[in-house]
Amino acid sequence: MRPPRRDALPLALGLSLVALLAARGADASVHEYAGGGFAPRANSFFFHGGSEGLYASDPSSNSSASFIRFDTVIFRRTLESASRHEEMQQKTGLVEAIIVEIQDRDKIGGSYLHSDAICCTPELDKEKSCRVGEVIIRPNPDNPEWPKRLQTFFEGKNEETTMLPQLVSINKTGMYYLYFMFCDPQLKGLKITGRTVWRNPQGYLPGKMAPMMTFYGFMSLAYLALGLLWFIQFVRCWKDILQLHYHITAVIALGMCEMAFWYFEYANFNSTGTRPMGITLWAVTFTAVKKTVSRLLLLVVSMGYGIVLPTLGGITSRVAALGFIYFVASEALELVENLGNINDFSGKTRLFLVLPVAILDATFIIWIFSSLSRTLEKLQLRRSMAKLELYRKFTNSLAVSVLISIAWIGYELYFNATDPLSELWQRAWIIPAFWNVLSYALLAIICILWSPSRNPAGFAYSEDAGEGVDEEGLSLVGSAMKGTGDMVNMHIFPEDKRA
Repeated sequence: MRPPRRDALPLALGLSLVALLAARGADASVHEYAGGGFAPRANSFFFHGGSEGLYASDPSSNSSASFIRFDTVIFRRTLESASRHEEMQQKTGLVEAIIVEIQDRDKIGGSYLHSDAICCTPELDKEKSCRVGEVIIRPNPDNPEWPKRLQTFFEGKNEETTMLPQLVSINKTGMYYLYFMFCDPQLKGLKITGRTVWRNPQGYLPGKMAPMMTFYGFMSLAYLALGLLWFIQFVRCWKDILQLHYHITAVIALGMCEMAFWYFEYANFNSTGTRPMGITLWAVTFTAVKKTVSRLLLLVVSMGYGIVLPTLGGITSRVAALGFIYFVASEALELVENLGNINDFSGKTRLFLVLPVAILDATFIIWIFSSLSRTLEKLQLRRSMAKLELYRKFTNSLAVSVLISIAWIGYELYFNATDPLSELWQRAWIIPAFWNVLSYALLAIICILWSPSRNPAGFAYSEDAGEGVDEEGLSLVGSAMKGTGDMVNMHIFPEDKRA
């Protein structure tokens, strides 16, 4: 397969437009309901109001409370539904808010009564097991108030009713689901507006995201330390700096900015409950730029730029086109993932955006390894032993990272397949954190292999060894390696030993 051409650029631009339309600015821990409808299930109708991992409140501190708060939740039924009742009638329609910890999910519905019903039926009511018109709930014997039921009634012919503002304290750590439900078929067509606010003891970050704030803080320090070491070596050898060293410096700087922006984004989110749009956009953009530049760096290093070849020649435009398309596709995916609603994310939308990024990642991988093969071949023919050893170490590092990535992707698939209800939410942060750590490790390896040196002749391009710039082929492999890039190296080598 040949590298992407300019006629593929409209598709890339379209992906970014889809992302901006799909990222509706949801507020994560502040769950907004804008006229959503109820879906039928068994003999009930339900609306998913949100789901998050919540830690138990700290009883020793009032400021460390964990809760779900209902703010101005309004239910609106159809005019036809309201007209079936008399003006003076009370309780002409019931809507229930059900909060359940995922481990208690079997306590919702009539399974323990050997019934498939979710709402109480006249037969079950006769057995004194439940009340007609209500969702069947079997209380937890260890905590009789849970699962939690909050009821809101319509009065007379009113088309609207407002749920009383109230706060539900969370005293047990777990993954909580909120459903708004009704059992009366006459309420079919009901709409909901308003919002709920979910808070953990240490702030508004959802439980599965909370550890990432600390992680980004540590990664910011790690990039800072790598940047300082690289800068010291850069200054010491500034007279002998190669063009490649500037590209490496750019990746380190982008990594520092990316981690810092994510840390401040999470910190702001944690304190306010809403995602700061400006900081989030900057963080997403730095992530997309760094991923693109790091992959391009890997590609040009693999081609031997500055070491085997003085320039990329005629393939420069193709490398740039691939980088641009990857940036647009990556930016689109990051926007949707980080600006969309956390728990109501559209699987189809995400799949539509993940596939192009996976294909482009696979394209980078194949082009990188095919280029490395050509470069190693040239160095063997020239008997440039120092450069050959350098590229062998580089190739081995890349191969190990690919194998680790494939193994981790397998673990991700297993993790997601065995945890469809996010019961393992406290470990979920490890999945995205791994890719950041792998990227950093590869960056550090490149910094070690290609460290600025006062004697760069050992791995700089020399005219007497020059050959023409080859046209690189591009192949496609069916592997989606997330985060294969982000590398940068350091090592001082002696001059080439030619036989």
